[in-house]
Amino acid sequence: MREAIEQGRTALGIELGSTRIKAVLTGPDHAAIAVGSHDWENQFVDRTWTYSLEAVWAGLRACYAALAEDVRERYGTELRTTAALGVSAMMHGYLAFDADGELLTPFRTWRNTNTGAASEQLSELFGYNIPHRWSIAHLYQAVLNGEEHLGRLAHLTTLAGYVHWKLTGRQVLGVGDASGMFPIDVATGGYDTGMLAKFDDLVAGRGLPLPLVELLPAVLPAGAAAGSLTEAGAKLLDPSGALRPGVALCPPEGDAGTGMVATNSVARRTGNVSAGTSIFAMIVLDGPLSRMHPEVDLVTTPAGDLVAMVHCNNGASELNSWAGLFAEFAAALGVERDSSTIFETLFRAALNGAPDGGGLMAFNYLSGEPITKLHEGRPLFLREPGSSLNLATFMRTQLYAALATLRIGMDVLQKAESVKLERMFAHGGLFKTEGVAQNLLAAAINTPVSVGDLASEGGAWGIAILAAYLARGKSGQSLDEFLTREVFAGASLDTAAPDPADVAGFDAFMRRYVAALPVEQAAVENS
Repeated sequence: MREAIEQGRTALGIELGSTRIKAVLTGPDHAAIAVGSHDWENQFVDRTWTYSLEAVWAGLRACYAALAEDVRERYGTELRTTAALGVSAMMHGYLAFDADGELLTPFRTWRNTNTGAASEQLSELFGYNIPHRWSIAHLYQAVLNGEEHLGRLAHLTTLAGYVHWKLTGRQVLGVGDASGMFPIDVATGGYDTGMLAKFDDLVAGRGLPLPLVELLPAVLPAGAAAGSLTEAGAKLLDPSGALRPGVALCPPEGDAGTGMVATNSVARRTGNVSAGTSIFAMIVLDGPLSRMHPEVDLVTTPAGDLVAMVHCNNGASELNSWAGLFAEFAAALGVERDSSTIFETLFRAALNGAPDGGGLMAFNYLSGEPITKLHEGRPLFLREPGSSLNLATFMRTQLYAALATLRIGMDVLQKAESVKLERMFAHGGLFKTEGVAQNLLAAAINTPVSVGDLASEGGAWGIAILAAYLARGKSGQSLDEFLTREVFAGASLDTAAPDPADVAGFDAFMRRYVAALPVEQAAVENS
């Protein structure tokens, strides 16, 4: 392995998630051989969820330094090059730059839901669901608001696209990430030209200096060459100077696409659920849906195939807060435990909770949730008089709450559109405790759910695999073939079938959840 590292027969993936930046180095067999990470958090500034660009680069350098140190400790050598490198990050949002490359307004992340007017008007104009968090919704909302910076706008990108641009000098984007900026025509693999024309007509004379297509990054499919690491880019990532320029980069992708790769779910009728700060499901479709649904986004795989995405802004953050409270209580009793032990203990307790939530109810909304038409969030916990407040049912209710909004969107696909699923995979922090969230998700969507050890490193490993596909994929070999034959061949999977009692219990919980939504709405409107 040391020779493979020194000869550059590895692949490197870096993903900027909502709470952690992670780097994974893979060997010739595609297994992770070294990792590095850096924790970070978004800020809520002037009622906007954001990260500073200074935090982006400080985090990337810290993450890469941790990876390089892991390589030194494990293999006694320096990481100087790799066969290919890839960058991925949380999708959507608004990063707007002028012609000199200066940021025009603080980064507006996917978590912001203040684009309701733009989302509604564009969805009607295009006949295509444009979610609040999409880049085009943020841009048009800025037009509606008459924001001053628009007259100096030279280009837009996502967080992955921004980092890739600074590393390579190229303003490009993988098709999966691009599909969260503006609708993609899957027949051509590029932005939908008819919708581009409609948008330009809509904003004519309203302050934008360029046609939309000139503001957006160029679109590339998985496996396409997307530039190489420049000398300046190498120094940005590794100020020590050990990393050499010239490394090939694959197209930058979003975390949804890398999650699909990490779970081998890029083929039709496969899907995956990723759960972290947000939670979302990606289902690769046989064909278009019968009509537009506000609960469902249409995006693409990194190869450009049509995907139905159910994206919920709120995932595991509220669970993390409760776990922190229990850890604090344990510490007050003189019982110190690491966070993984705290989470496993709490999650395993949930297995013994009442299948229907036992009269308890929770809403995990720290931020707005478009699927349930909430522009802001207010975390709530409620219970009926006479309900049994015990740890097991409390934790089951909190886990159910993390899955409930996803269930609303999945009902649209599975019931209203009769979308067929042959395989559903799960990955992300919510599924680290074996057999808990996996089993509850299987009950929530009444579908077997698989987890695998290869996906344990998540999207950072997924973008490393996309980098390897660029470096080692055979001519004419599709991404699906590369994953199935060369990456996941012989991989072990643990599959949980839905338990009928849990399915019935989750159904009962959802009826009460929908009935209680006005309470959450009132909390938002009156506080």
